[in-house]
Amino acid sequence: MNDSTTPDGPKIRVSVCMATYKGAPFVQEQISSILAELGADDELVIVDDASPDATASVIGGITDARIRLVRSSVNRGYVRTFEEAVRLSRGEYIFLSDQDDIWIPGRVDLMLAALAESQVVGSNFDMLGGGPRPWIPRLRSSDSRRHLANLAGILVGYRAYYGCGMAFRRDAARNFAPIPPYVRESHDLWLAICGNVAGSITHLDESTIYRRLHEENQTPAGWRSLPKILAARIMLLRLMVEAFRRTRTRF
Repeated sequence: MNDSTTPDGPKIRVSVCMATYKGAPFVQEQISSILAELGADDELVIVDDASPDATASVIGGITDARIRLVRSSVNRGYVRTFEEAVRLSRGEYIFLSDQDDIWIPGRVDLMLAALAESQVVGSNFDMLGGGPRPWIPRLRSSDSRRHLANLAGILVGYRAYYGCGMAFRRDAARNFAPIPPYVRESHDLWLAICGNVAGSITHLDESTIYRRLHEENQTPAGWRSLPKILAARIMLLRLMVEAFRRTRTRF
């Protein structure tokens, strides 16, 4: 895992890690909202997951030295693509970002303040253009230290941990990556599990992004079949065991 020092420049404060795939219609607007939040020495690390459309070309056409675009030659799925972006990142603070949302001004400062006290931070979102949110209740700051309740909420499915609203410190990246090989979705829940098991996560009451829902969203929508629900719960239990194992080996 990289650290925040560079051989020919100052330390990088913030690394924004984005995975892209078939994101040409919205990615430029998202990148603009991110760059407006970053400082001169921050970076936006984008790994394109072998998009068959013009996503990589759109990104490549944006002139900004803070953008680092890596084009994957094979499609690996968004979990492995996010993992690669985190591996390539160099900043002290790592922000996860979807390709099609809009960052709300003040997001970085708000989340950095939380990361001064915790390894992981999770924030809320509002819907772009208004409209109803998913049924899962918003995160509440009052639940930040209720780690066992948060883990139970992850298992049941009522803790609203979305990667697009999360960030973590470099020291937490050592637990987060490598992501266990059996994880094909829910890298954000894995990050939340790591933060809660370590006893170091903060919930923000505020929304820090506008989330855009459309037909190409990678997050599963709607109700799942019972076998898929059971398989997901078994995976989450395995992740909790793995997080406890990794946390113990760090001390």
